[in-house]
Formats: sequence, C-alpha cells, structure tokens
Amino acid sequence: MDLGFNATDLIASDQAADMLNWAQFRANGAHGETLIRAWTPDLPGVSYSVVEIVTDDMPFLVDSVTAELTREGRAIHLVAHPLFAVTRDESHQVTFIHDLDVNEIKKGGTAESWMRIHIERDFISDDLSAVVAGLARVLTDVRKAVNDWPAMRTKAIEVSSDLRSKPPVGIDQGDLDEAIALLDWLTQDSFTFVGYREYDLVEVDGRDALHPVHGTGLGVLRTNDEQDLLASVAVLPPASRARAREKSLLVLSKANSRSTVHRPAHLDYIGVKKFDALGNVVGEQRFLGIFAARAYSDSVSDIPVVRAKCLQVEANLDYVSGSHSAKDLEEFLDTYPRDELFQIDSVQLAEVARSVLHLKERRQTKLYIRYDSYERFVSALVYFPRDRYTTAIRLRLEAILKDSFGGIHVDYTARVTESVLARMHYVIHVPRGAEILRPDLVELEARLAHASRSWMDEYHSLSLESNNSDLVPVYAEAFPESYKEDFDASIGVADALIIEKLEPGELALDLYAPVVSDSRELRFKVMRVGPAMPLTKILPILERLGVEVLDEHPYEIRRKDRASAWILDFGLVLPKGEIYGADTLFARFESAFEAAWRGQIASDSFNSLVTQAGLTWQDAQLIRAYARYMRQIGSTFGQGYIEMVILENAEISRLLIEFFRVRFDPVFGGDRESESHTAREQFDASLVLVPSLDHDRILRLFWTLIEATMRTNYFADAHTIAFKMVPTMITDIPLPRPAHEVWVHSPRVEGVHLRFGAVARGGIRWSDRREDFRTEILGLVKAQEVKNAVIVPVGAKGGFFAKNLPDPAIDREAWLAEGIGAYQDFIRALLSVTDNIVDSIVVPPIDVVQHDPDDPYLVVAADKGTASFSDIANAISIEENYWLGDAFASGGTAGYDHKAMAIAARGAWESVKRHFFEMDLNTQREEFTVVGIGDMSGDVFGNGMLLSDQIRLVAAFDHRHIFIDPTPNATSSFGERVRLAALPRSSWADYNKELISAGGGVSSRSAKTVALTQQIKESLDFDTDSDTCTPDQLINAILKAPVQLLWNGGIGTYVKASTETNIDVGDKANDSIRVDGGELRVQVVGEGGNLGLTQLGRVEAARSGVRLNTDAIDNSAGVDTSDHEVNLKVLFSPLVARGVLTPEARDNLLHSMTDSVSDLVLADNINQNVVLSNARAGAIRLMSVHQRMMRHLERRDLLNRALEYLPDDLDIDTRRAAGEGLSSPELAVLLAYAKIEVTKDLNAVALGSANWCDQIVMGYFPVEIQDKYREEILTHPLRAEIANTVMANTLINIGGITFVFRAVEETGANTIEVVKAAFAAMEVFGIRDLWHWINTLPEEVPVRARTALHLEVRRLLDRSARWFLQNRGAGIDVEAEISAFAASVEQYAGGVPQALQGQDSERFERLAQRFIDAGAPRELADRAASGLDLFSLLDITELARSLDADVQSVIGLYFALSERFDVDRLLVRITALPRGDRWTALARQALRSDLYSVIAELTGRVYLATEGKVAAERITLWEQQRTEGVARTRTTLDEILQVEEINLATLSVGLRVLRNLVAQAT
Repeated sequence: MDLGFNATDLIASDQAADMLNWAQFRANGAHGETLIRAWTPDLPGVSYSVVEIVTDDMPFLVDSVTAELTREGRAIHLVAHPLFAVTRDESHQVTFIHDLDVNEIKKGGTAESWMRIHIERDFISDDLSAVVAGLARVLTDVRKAVNDWPAMRTKAIEVSSDLRSKPPVGIDQGDLDEAIALLDWLTQDSFTFVGYREYDLVEVDGRDALHPVHGTGLGVLRTNDEQDLLASVAVLPPASRARAREKSLLVLSKANSRSTVHRPAHLDYIGVKKFDALGNVVGEQRFLGIFAARAYSDSVSDIPVVRAKCLQVEANLDYVSGSHSAKDLEEFLDTYPRDELFQIDSVQLAEVARSVLHLKERRQTKLYIRYDSYERFVSALVYFPRDRYTTAIRLRLEAILKDSFGGIHVDYTARVTESVLARMHYVIHVPRGAEILRPDLVELEARLAHASRSWMDEYHSLSLESNNSDLVPVYAEAFPESYKEDFDASIGVADALIIEKLEPGELALDLYAPVVSDSRELRFKVMRVGPAMPLTKILPILERLGVEVLDEHPYEIRRKDRASAWILDFGLVLPKGEIYGADTLFARFESAFEAAWRGQIASDSFNSLVTQAGLTWQDAQLIRAYARYMRQIGSTFGQGYIEMVILENAEISRLLIEFFRVRFDPVFGGDRESESHTAREQFDASLVLVPSLDHDRILRLFWTLIEATMRTNYFADAHTIAFKMVPTMITDIPLPRPAHEVWVHSPRVEGVHLRFGAVARGGIRWSDRREDFRTEILGLVKAQEVKNAVIVPVGAKGGFFAKNLPDPAIDREAWLAEGIGAYQDFIRALLSVTDNIVDSIVVPPIDVVQHDPDDPYLVVAADKGTASFSDIANAISIEENYWLGDAFASGGTAGYDHKAMAIAARGAWESVKRHFFEMDLNTQREEFTVVGIGDMSGDVFGNGMLLSDQIRLVAAFDHRHIFIDPTPNATSSFGERVRLAALPRSSWADYNKELISAGGGVSSRSAKTVALTQQIKESLDFDTDSDTCTPDQLINAILKAPVQLLWNGGIGTYVKASTETNIDVGDKANDSIRVDGGELRVQVVGEGGNLGLTQLGRVEAARSGVRLNTDAIDNSAGVDTSDHEVNLKVLFSPLVARGVLTPEARDNLLHSMTDSVSDLVLADNINQNVVLSNARAGAIRLMSVHQRMMRHLERRDLLNRALEYLPDDLDIDTRRAAGEGLSSPELAVLLAYAKIEVTKDLNAVALGSANWCDQIVMGYFPVEIQDKYREEILTHPLRAEIANTVMANTLINIGGITFVFRAVEETGANTIEVVKAAFAAMEVFGIRDLWHWINTLPEEVPVRARTALHLEVRRLLDRSARWFLQNRGAGIDVEAEISAFAASVEQYAGGVPQALQGQDSERFERLAQRFIDAGAPRELADRAASGLDLFSLLDITELARSLDADVQSVIGLYFALSERFDVDRLLVRITALPRGDRWTALARQALRSDLYSVIAELTGRVYLATEGKVAAERITLWEQQRTEGVARTRTTLDEILQVEEINLATLSVGLRVLRNLVAQAT
C-alpha cells in the first residue's frame, strides 16, 4: 500500500496499525460495504470494549452510531472518527491513502470514515455480537437514507407538482394550497427524509388495508424482497379505517418506531392521500423522517398547515386584534408543542386555547387530552402551579398517565416560564395494536391535581387535621426536596412527630414493606436528632444482620430554631431461604439494629440469626458468647467459620436456643429433664442430616457447652453474660480442668474465672491477649493452685480483656477508665452467678436456675494490671450486699498493704536465706553478690534489696534502665537503695552516680548501644572483645553473671530450658534477653516475681547445681497474707453488722495485727523451706516412693505429670541409674500436690469441724484475738476449711512430702484416718513443739544437724501414727487417744533414756552427743535421740493398762528385753532394707510392726510370769524356765546380725524365732 504521507502521522500505536491492516479490504454488495468489528482488550485494568467501523463517509454517521450504542445501554468513553481520502483497486484493496483533505479527492479516490469508539465494558459477558449486529443495521439504514435522500426529496417535489397540476376532486382549495406549501417547505431543508413508500388502499378479507406498491420504496422503506412487501400490508384497525377513507389530503402524525438515522426520535409521518377520478381515496404516498430544527424555531405563521390552523383558531375565538387576549393567544400558539400543532385539528386546538387562556394566572391543575387517530399514542397537556414543578411531581404525573392509558413508555417536554403555571406535555405510547384505555378524564384530572399538589401544602393541611399546627413553622423549610420526592406529606408529619419525641442521640427505627415490592424487599428508616450518622457504622451493622443493602437515601431535617435531625432510608433485601418468625421480624430486626448501634452486641454475622433463624439479638448474643468461649478453649475453627456453620444450620441453631431455655429460663413451667431429653432427640435427629463432619463437631460442641453450663445470668436481664460451667464435662478442653469456671462475655469485656474447688482464691489479671487470654489464665491458675497449697482456698485465677480501650498514648485517663469499667462489668458478672449468704442461709441469685450445689464462696485479689482494683471490687461486693463485704477482694484500703509490709519480698527472702544457710552462708552477716530484675520502686525487688545490708548488688535491670556497679560497696549501696525506695516513682536513673564503683553506670534500654568497660566485663565475666554492645546483650550477660544470687522481682520470663523454644515460653517481649537454665552461673535464685523461670528452666538450673525452689514456694507470702486478711474480715463481719465493732474499729484492729499476721505468714514460708530442705536431703533415697506417689496422684486425676513438667517413668529410671532424685523445683511441685490431696480429702468430710480441731483453728489467727474472739473463731464460716488447710500443711511440713501417701499405702487406711492418727501422735508426743524448737535453734547450728534432728522427729511421727492406725483401725477418736497416752508420755518420756540398756543406751548417747556437738541444747538432743524409744511408750502404756501394772515397771522390763534380744539392731536392719516397690515397702512396714508387737507381747509374757522390781532379774528367771528356746532364739539372732547383706528373708526368720519364743512363754 502506498501512503501519501508519513505513516507515523497516522499510526500512533499498534492498535492503529492493526486497524489499518484490517481496513485493507472492503467487499462490494448490499451488506458488504461497511466493516464493523468489536472486542474487549485482554489487558489488566481495561474497563472498556472497542468498536471499529470503516465505511464511506456520509451524513449522520456519528449521530446514528452513538445513538445505537446508547440504545444498547453502552456508555461511550471515546469517539475517534477521522476522514481519509482512500483509493482502492478493483479488488477493493486500499492502494493509496492521500495526504489530502477529503474535499480535494483526486479521481478514483473515496472519502472514508474510519471510526474507533471505546464503550463501557460488560463484565458479565464479553459477547459483542449484538452490538455489531445493531450497528450494521443502523449503518445500513443510514446508507439507504443518505443514498435515497435526493430521490425522496425529488419525490416530494413531484407530489407537490402533481397536486398543482392534478388537484384531487373534492379537496378544499385552502387545504390543497397548504398541503402543496408544506411539501415545498419540507424540501427546503425543513425535513430529514428517512423513508418513502407509496401504498394502495385495498380490501383484505373485507377490511381496508394499505398495500405497498412494489418498487416505490426509498430510504429505510426500500426493499426488493416480495416477502417483505407482503409483510408490510397493513390491515387498518377500525379507528383508522374511517380516517383512511376521509377526503382529507394530508395525514400528519408520529410513527410507532423511532428513527435509526440522525437522532432516535419517533419518526414524523407525513402522508399524502391518492384519489381516483371520482375523488375517492385509493392510496397514500408516505414520507417518514424527522422535522429539522427550523420546524421548532420558526414562527407558526411561517410554517404551512400550522399557520392555517392558527388562523382558524384566531378566527374561531375572534379576539380583538391587538388586545391582551389576542396577544395571549398568539403566545399560546407560538409556544404550543410544535409536534402537536402539526397533528391536532383546529377545532380541538381552539378549545384548548380558550380553556388555557381562561386559566390565566390561576393556581390550578388542568388536563387536555388528544387521542392519536391511529390509536398509537395519547397526547396529554397538564398545566399546574409552577412552584410545584419538581422531578418527583413530573414522574408522579407521568406514572398516573401511563397507568391510566395503558402506556408502555412516555416522552415528555416541559415548559416553565415566569407564568404562575407550568406546562407538561406527555406523549403516552401504547403497545402496537393495543386499544387505548379511556379513563374518566374528570377523575383523572383530579388525581393529577392531587399528585401535583405542593408537598408543603399537603403537610400543612395534614398537620392542621392532626392538631399539630405548632409544628408547621418548625418544619416549614426543614424537609429537603429529596425527601419530598420520596415520601408523602403524611409520612413527613408522622416523621416530624417522631423526631420531636427523640432525645439527642436517641434512635427511632422503622422497618417497613414498600407498597410495591418483592416479598423480600424491605425498607428501613433510621432517625436521630444530632449530627449525621456515619454510613461506615450503619452499613456493616445492616449487612451483618443478614440483609443486602440496595440503596440509601439520607435526609437532613433542618428544623427552625432546633437541632437538625437526620433520616436515613435504606432499601434492603432479606436473605434467601425460609423466613422464620415473619410476624415478629420487624420488631426483632429493629431491636437488633439498635442493640448493635448502642454497642450492646458485637456487629458480626451471628446477628444474621435474627433474619435467618427467627431469633432475637439476645439469642444471637448467647450463641456468640459460646462461640467466643470455643475460641478461648482452643477450637481450631475461626469465628467466621463458626458463624457460617450456625447460619447454614438455622434449624439446629433454634434447637440450641430452645435447649438453653429449657435448662435455664426461670419461668419455664415444664419438666426440664423431660424437655431436655426431647430436645436432645431432636438435635441428634437433625445432626444426622448435617453432611459436614466439621459442622457436626461445631454443633455438638455448642450442645456440650450448654450441657456443661450449670448457671447463667442470661435471664436476669444482664448486659454482661456469665456462664458458670463444669470444665470436666467438656471434651478436648486444655488441661488442667478446673472444678468450676465462669465465662463472661459482652461487647465491652470478656473474661474467665477458674477455680479448683468451692473455696478458692486468686487474683484477677487485666490481660492484653484478646484471642487466648484463657490460656494465659490457665497457666496462672495452675501455678496458683500450687501456691495456694499453703492457704485455705485452693487455686483460682481470673482474667479479663477490655475490648474497647482507647489508645493510652493519646488519653491514658480514658484508657484507665475504660479498663476499670470493663473490670467492674466482669466482677458484677461473676457475682451474678454466685450464691449469697443471708442470716447464715445460702441464697441463690435471682432468676438464675441452678444445676449445681450451693456455691457462695467467691473471693478475688489484685494481679497484674489490677493492683489497685481491690477497693473497686469490694465496693461492688458491698453494693450487691454480698456476704463477704470488703473481704471479697483482699489488699484494699481497709486491708493489708503488701508493699508496706514487704511481705512478698520477706517471704521469698526466707527461701534465699535457707538456700545460703545450706551452703553455710549467713545472708544477714556475710556479704554476697547479687544481680536482679526490677528497680527500687517495685514491691518485691525494692523491698527484697533492703532485707540485708550485706548485699553487694552488681547489676540490675527493669524495662527502662540497666544498672551496673562492678565492685559495689555493701554499706554505701545499701544506703542508696534505702533512699531510692523512699523516693516516689524512682528509677535506676535516680541512683547517685558517685556511689557507683569505677566502670559502672546506668544505661537506658532504649539506647542503641551501651559502653562496655573492663570492669563490667570482669564483673559479669562477659567474654567479648568489643567495647560496646546492645542493651539486650548486656542484660543477657547479667543473667549469666557468676554471682551468688539472682533476685527476680520483675514481670516476664527470663530463664527457660535448653529444650524449650521462645515460642514455648510465650513471652515475646523478653525473647532477645532470655537465657537457658544451664547457662545460669549463680548459686541461688530467689523468685520474688511470678513466672520468672519456666519450670523446665528451673529443673535444668537445679540439675546444673543452682539452688532454687519455684515461684509458688518463694512468693506465696502475698496470697497467704491475703488469705488471713479475708478470713479475719469474715470473722469480724457479723460483729460489724451487729454493731459490736464499728468499721473504723475493725480496720484499726486489723492494722494492729499486721506484725502478727506477718509472723504467721513467714512461718509458713520457713516451714515450706524446711520441708523442701529435708526432701532434698532424701530425694535420691525416696525416688521410688516419689514415683509411686506421682502415679497415685495421676490415678486420682489430681496430677498431670506432663503439665507440671514432672519426670515420666522412663526419665525416673534414667535418673535412678545415674544416682539422681527429683530436683528441688520438682519436689516443690510434688509438695504442693501432697497438700492439695490431703486438703481435698479433709474438706470432703469437713474434718476440721471436729472439736479436737479447736486449737488448730485458733492457731491460725493472731494471738491478739484468740481469747477475746474465741467463740467467733470457733464458729467461723470457714472453720472446717481453715482447720483442714492448717492440718494438711502442718502434717506434710513435719511428716514430709510422702508421709500421708506412705501411710495410706502401707496401712491401707484412708487419708482421714491417717490425719487423725498423725495428729493424735503429734499431740501425744509434742511433736509440733519439738519441730518448732528445731526450727528456732541458733543460727550456728548447721543445716545438716537440723536435718538430722528433723529426721528423728519425723521417724517418731511416722511410727506412732502407724501404731494408731494398726491398733485402732478406722474411726480413731483423736481426743480419746490423746487422753489415753499424752499424760503417760509426758510423765515418763524424761526417764526413757535412763531405762535404755546396753547397745540401746550407747546408740542413744552417741546420737544425743552428735546433736549437742552440732549446737543443740541437751534437752532437745536427748528428746530427739530418744524419739524411737519414746515411741515404745505407746505399747508400754497400752500393755501396762492391760496388765493393770505400773507404767514405770513395764518400761524397765520392755527396754531390758529389747536389749536382750537385739531389737534395736534388728530395727536398724529393717530400716536399711531397700524401699523398692510398694510391696517391698509394705514388707518393711510389716516387719517393723511385727517386731514392735513381738517385743510388747514378750514383755507382757515375762511380766505375768515373774515377779520383782529389777527387770534383769525377772528376765533371767524367765529364761531359766525356757533355756532351750531362749538359746535357740539367741543363736539364730546372732547369726542373722552377723550377715553383712541382710535381706527381707533373713529378717523374717529372725522375727519368726522371736514369735516362737513368745508362743513358748504362754
């Protein structure tokens, strides 16, 4: 192809080049002259389709093409239509594109239009075939019209000429002249000819019809197809038949079809009738086209036919020329719809003119109707007051007219001038062939008048009718036009009345069904006085209510002299599926929306239950609460999935709610058990139809949770829902499973409270872990359960997450206030499902159905985030009249100030002292080095660092600073720490830098780097060549420093095991500084803070040589103090209530006992360290016992070794082989569980209520009140629990971790009998006094000596308790046993050492001297050394009583026989037997018991068989009577005692020969 110009001028892109290539070939033929193609570019982000056209240039191309695309509903983005001068060869290929204007085309060239149009893309379908076909049809019409335009114009001239030369017979000359003039006028560019055809008027089946004359068609009516011509035969309808025969020359009308050429208006129809010689109509010459602009702009006096009609109207009305009326008529005619002037006859036009001119400026509505002669449309002129003209009025009138005449579409024009009246011209088109409806025009006019009435006129009228005229001025200009268009004035009055009743911020809601709508389409109106309501808040609420929002219309109601109001009207579509509870849907929907708007419920898809399951928003809240709990207990399903399951199973969701109501609705009148069973059957049957296993699991879990719920405040009108549940009923819930759990849920707060028993206590934590705070609380309550082993309540822990907290960085006060509000809601929810005690009677909460026993004991305490919240909790308790009053939460204003008491630090310091004491270091007299976590303003750290002036604090850190004093001076640094502790809100930055040794200093943790001096490197043994490091690296080095003590007083976990990952620890903030237990180089760790080390980290450290317990042991003083506070307040509450004590007096009394409470608490810390110290000493020896004990606890479901990180059997075997026992942290855990088991068993039978426990209960309380308030103490509401806790702790502390377990295992007795036997033994032998005596020995007495003393006392307890169990069996009467033996033991104990003989005496003397040499006073040494001998006083006293003998005389004989037959040596051999398994232990115990029994029996036999005061003489006399048997016995025993590796069999033989000797004595 040759281009007559630079191609780049044309081809600006690849697309242009492609079009140029495509346009190369154009075929001839009727439908081949135009090229059209359309496609959608396959490019990302393209939102349009492309249409390309190549055709000969001709008029009307762009107008016609764009009109067709608009008709197709395609928005046009771009139209490019350059014209090219193109030369094509005979094969129609482009040979040359000229660089010429199209008007300068050379011979052989053609002007072509190349069009490129971008149209809106159809994203549903890319099929553009309909677009291409439509454009092809239109362009064909354009070509026809353009090509035949000269012929059609010529035809019009010919018709005009024929009329002149051959005028039809019978036609008025005036009409003839006007017709000729009109045809001439049309040819003078007044008409766009589109089509022409000639028709003959013929009869078809006896009816008139117009038959097209073959070959006459031009333009769009041109066709050579005979079938098309036959199809064009038009049988005239009755209404047109008469008009066809009328002897009128012209037919002026509008066609049914719209023009495809130029503009898409209805085609103007100009018919010129044909007449025969007789003047009969025989046909028609028809012109189709569109009037040009001059037809509408020229004066009516210049347009043929129209001017004649106007003259006839003027003549008809006969107004005086030049008069106002004549001028008005002239204006009327000139402005009358021009199309109408062509079509209307002069008579009707005159009538309309007369009527309109008669209206003048009157405000009224008038209708004028003209029916099309051919029944194709109706022309309607409507006049109405101009000020009422709005789009809404126009559409309203249009709708009325369309409906009245049966129209299918309406065209309109409007004329609004300065006149008081506006004019609307409507053309109502009816379906082709349909008969136009004939409504009552008077009634129709009235309807139009009403519809066009002013909205405010209507509003004014209705306001007066409803006696609300005072609102008219307020709302005169309040409603926007958009509101008026959308709502009747009657609705406006109603809305105004509603608005007037609204308080600022209050909502008015209205869900309603539109008059005409699908059954699922509704509208929803929201009204509020005040600022605009944000759609960003409203739309999500609506969507989560399960509806689709179709549209939204906002209206601001601007009231006069009053605040504006807003009305939002939404179009909604209900979800598909069955509509449950349709009769209550509107009320439920409105209520749910308001609840979500007010924040009473969360806005999530559970709210769709309102529309999809027929439930209320309260029901949705219930389901949501359980769903949120699922997430907290570790459900793998996300909330979105759970929401989907609930909504897809609406019927089952309804069953869940019904089951819940059956269980908990207080007004339920049926049989709950029976109805629950029925509900379960329905539920199971419904689940069968659920195809998804995951859906099944989720729905079953919902059911399980409802079954596991024992109480709820749901029906008590609670804004915060609480479920009290039994976790053991819930499968797959994380371990451990508490006995009780309360789950709290609301849009503001969520929380849990976990309790391991009926009487439990623990702090409430403000958690920052939204999705798994229960996991956090579960970990804490596990530790709390262990920690609480020392106090009356078992472990409990609560935690809440505040869901609506503002940013504390912006407004900390608002943040704290919201946190407190969430805490208050949480506390109230807990109390709402807790029983109360009124006048000693348990009173359940109102409207709460119980499925569990009475449960009135609930106490809380401070914890992380809630340290100052105790007063808040107590205020709620008092407000709710809860029986505990301000004992509900310890640590409040009227309680003990733990920080002022330094009690937590002092308790932990007892552990530190004990560890160092075992290393022969006295922390109060000898200097030692320390690194720590915390600062001096903190409770535990600050108070702890003031407990010894011998501390040399090398380094410490908190979340703000790092403090390092490489070579501290103990004295000066202690004084500075005292100063900092007294300084409010101090930090390490306040430390006097002059007192820090060389090379040290204080660094900020926010610094990028910290300088490392040589002194720092040396003091921390920091192996690095760098002179700087990051703050985290420095802290890591501090934790691994080779000092003597690591003192933790901070928050966080800093030590883990090497086998653990940081993820396992769950404290991301400290990941970068954390160390492994095996990396610690300190000698001792003091855990003043919680969770400073993981349990595995502790064990690893302990097995690496570090001395430490657990946080539960070290920092138990805080909970112990709180427990005493609570129980003291409970004690005094009745006295305050009766007026015996004023609140102030009670508070003063509490304060006065601070030191006594401290002493009681610290005694517990000391005793726990003593028992652990003793346990560590015997850990290897007792490994098999510990193993059996752990198995026993597991069988009782009291212990989960894996959860507590205790070794499994395989690990135990490995340790046993390596000569290792349990580590100190592991022993600490086992100690707690030993106490937990005993306390649990004692509480089960309320053993502490027994009279013999009186002194035990008294000893729990400070000595200051024991006498004055003895009666109140002994009748304390928790008397039994207090006594049981004290007994469990006392017994385990003295008897050892395994004492009760071994006693139960070896004797077959239960825990209760073991405890009774043990306390009888302790009272008889004064064991508690002995224990206290040992514990208070001078500091010079070393630990080894103390442990040995403890062991002797423990052996006495061990054997004497077993004696009672074996000799008294079940039902031990403690008081009776004490009465029977205590006096005897007290009287004769001192003489026992003197009664010992031979080797027994020597053994006593050796042991006593060892104790004395270690620092024990002689009396204690003797008492301890003779412990096992004293035990024999039980047999001796019992024997003396049976013999009616003097105890003293029996004592001498007993010990003489013991020496004679080597009983002591045999007992030593029995004790030396390996403990092994249970059966070995039982065998040892049986041998020992039998041996004691034999010697007692032998003593009795000798006593009865002889007389005299000297024991040796009586024995000699007795033996002489049994020489052979005694000799045989002595020989056997001597042989046995000479065996080096004595075993069970050997000892059994020895015992047997002794028994034989006893038998011979009878």
